[in-house]
Amino acid sequence: MPVTSHIFTTAIRNGEIRKFGTSAFQSHNRNLCCSLPPHSLKTLHALLKTASPTTLGSGSSIKDNPPWYIKKQSYRTTSQQYYNLTRPQVNSILKANEYRFKVPEFDGKNVSSILGFDSSQLAANVPIEDRRSVATCLQTRGMLFGVFDGHAGCACAQAVCERLFYYIAVSLLPHKTLLEVENAVENGRAVLPILQWHKHPNDYFSKEASKLYFSSLRTYWQELIDLNTGVQPDTQEALINAFKRLDNDISLEAQVGDPNYFLNYWVLRVAFSGSTACVAHIDGADIQVANTGDSRAVLGVQEEDGSWTAVTLSNDHNAQNEDEIKRIRSQHPKNEEKTVVKQDRLLGLLMPFRAFGDVKFKWSIELQKMVLESGPDQLNENEHTKFIPPNYHTPPYLTAKPEVIHHRLRPQDKFLVLGTDGLWETMHRQEVVRVVGEYLTGVHLQQPISVGGYKVTLGQMQDLLMERKARSSSVFEDQNAATHLIRHAVGNNEFGVVDHERLCKMLSLPEELARMYRDDITIIVVQFNSHVIGAQSNPGGGE
Repeated sequence: MPVTSHIFTTAIRNGEIRKFGTSAFQSHNRNLCCSLPPHSLKTLHALLKTASPTTLGSGSSIKDNPPWYIKKQSYRTTSQQYYNLTRPQVNSILKANEYRFKVPEFDGKNVSSILGFDSSQLAANVPIEDRRSVATCLQTRGMLFGVFDGHAGCACAQAVCERLFYYIAVSLLPHKTLLEVENAVENGRAVLPILQWHKHPNDYFSKEASKLYFSSLRTYWQELIDLNTGVQPDTQEALINAFKRLDNDISLEAQVGDPNYFLNYWVLRVAFSGSTACVAHIDGADIQVANTGDSRAVLGVQEEDGSWTAVTLSNDHNAQNEDEIKRIRSQHPKNEEKTVVKQDRLLGLLMPFRAFGDVKFKWSIELQKMVLESGPDQLNENEHTKFIPPNYHTPPYLTAKPEVIHHRLRPQDKFLVLGTDGLWETMHRQEVVRVVGEYLTGVHLQQPISVGGYKVTLGQMQDLLMERKARSSSVFEDQNAATHLIRHAVGNNEFGVVDHERLCKMLSLPEELARMYRDDITIIVVQFNSHVIGAQSNPGGGE
């Protein structure tokens, strides 16, 4: 059941960041962010070791492409056992992590351009490595939405989803407000809340690290106070500064360590794992999307004839982006031109070309060895910390600096979809927008059935027509647009319609196999108020 967040306005006690704002529920289940169970890990590695080179893609071996960085590929087996899940069981799985929030039409400051948002998650990894965050900025205008795709574990994605919005909010605060916050903390008085979180009860918060996180954040705003130029930074600059500063703090915390054994182990896990981030700041009719990695933000636009068009507000930072390849090669010597990007991966290993954490691609070899030698023994048991990337000569090879794209909302812009790459690997952006658009409007355009290059029998065509007839009512299975989209992402057949048998197979795969067939999927769908946007775009009756 969705839970409306509330805000603490009490004084900071023990310097804990959680006092700035929190949700009514905080889950402290460690299993939500832990290592893969040993028995599952062994089974998975055994399966990977027996896979053929072509199964891994790029014609390479496990040695060349370590399993912790392998992204989803297409896998086929001759036979698969699966449970015959009922529709209620399928719905229960799909809806387990859904969340919905309706934005108050008037929040005391201004009429909101956002009607509300739906979010949902479906895990493939155990535990899930994706994270999500949504919050209202209380001392400035606007809302923040973010999806975070972790790799080499969930630790970095967990830390970023908890911390990044605070860094963004602080970066946006005027100098006067920063001084008020610092004076309140210094004198133990009640502090202005910065964020109101909108979180699902299952969204984990690492309470144990809150004091450390607060200390780093406070140092950041103290520096902003000292460096005051008298000019308020624009949103794009604030987003870039926040991303870069948080990544820098993650790196510094790991180098300094902590006398607390648990925290020392935690900050090292955060730094040696990695996470992409796709964040949207929406203030009135202005959207700023800051993206680091290969998650995406796509705008749903309704044309005059009622059809839907997808407008991408982010660029993927991977080998499919020629500009990214040029950027990376330009930052390293000519003799590394053939090795810096190899087999469509950074140094032949990492698929996203921008990410938080991943100090294996940022620190010098000497620094890595020094930190690991002085760190907990458990960290050395984690296999991804042992290896040195091949052809590692001129680090850093990786950055968390985001690419920021601004868009001015128009009345025809109806919604925004933020999704981790598990969604975009399975569905084209145009199909994503069509599915969401038809769900939100309740209108299914009865376009001619297209079967592509497939040969279909009369019986199969009859099944397609019956499926289309059922589509108009199937939408009512979901009360959440993000869940509805996940249903299509996982269950669509070759004809673009949800196949219940396929859905059952994909949802009942054992945890050792699920990651081979699909990735974690996290989606946020933000719905806009067209009337408010129209008034904001044309306040005086003309441009």
